[in-house]
Amino acid sequence: MSGNHLRGDARCMAMIEVQGLHKAYGGRKVVDDVSFEVAEGEIFGILGPNGAGKTTTVECVEGLRTPDSGTVRVGGLDPVTRHDDVTRMLGAQLQESELQTKLTVREALELHASFYERPADWRGLVARLGLEAHLKARFGKLSGGQKQRLFIALALVGNPRAVVLDELTTGLDPRARRDTWSLVEDIRAGGVTVLLVTHFMEEAQRLCDRIAVIDRGRLAALDTPDGLIGRATASKVISFAAHTPLDPAELRALPHAVSVGTRDGRTAVEGTDETVNAFVALLARRGVTVQQLRVTDATLDDAFLDLTGADQR
Repeated sequence: MSGNHLRGDARCMAMIEVQGLHKAYGGRKVVDDVSFEVAEGEIFGILGPNGAGKTTTVECVEGLRTPDSGTVRVGGLDPVTRHDDVTRMLGAQLQESELQTKLTVREALELHASFYERPADWRGLVARLGLEAHLKARFGKLSGGQKQRLFIALALVGNPRAVVLDELTTGLDPRARRDTWSLVEDIRAGGVTVLLVTHFMEEAQRLCDRIAVIDRGRLAALDTPDGLIGRATASKVISFAAHTPLDPAELRALPHAVSVGTRDGRTAVEGTDETVNAFVALLARRGVTVQQLRVTDATLDDAFLDLTGADQR
């Protein structure tokens, strides 16, 4: 997890400001009074279920959509009325991006670099993103991971002060996903503020300094990953296999037990440290031996489900 990698302290200047943002389509509220700030040098995450309003919020930040009400500022500028200026300081990797299939990696980089007065050295980006061997490759022949690396390069070629990465690793295999996480950390280390939209909990927990959870168009929570996890109803998960079954009702009666479930021969009990202590005492009283006993901390997944009720949908 990135932990507290913010440069300076919490009082540093906001790179992105969203205040009282509202957006509706056909009378249906998609974003309803969302407010947050992204500090310079921060990796700020936006989490939420599908259809929660994440992408619409980010498109308002990028100036691709006009808010119905509320204010959005990037570097102090309105991304709609000062769109050209904001475009020069804000790079974007969109949720769904495509290029002409016959365009080569080199041609795409040269083309995008030509849009800016002072572009980054795209050759340096290519080396940093591991695309050197693919400069002559056509876009249509690239793998999913290679395309994502190219889109990151295109988002950075304008030397932006901030970059929006929307569902960056969707469709990537685990190895490519972790490689991309390292790239995001390198981007921030290079002085760029990152606004990361994702639905991967592990991704958000590793990379983000702070996370805004958006649910049904509203801001459900805003905190550090550890702060969000601390809000989870269950802070511990006990899992085990037992040849001698334990009465589920007895497990549910353990202090602060939140849930009890069995799957594939393993039982899981969610609760707190007190639940763990009471469980150990129960085993001793019953003289029961369990196999593969594990006690793990709650995760961002647990906090997310508590905050959004996504497990009830």
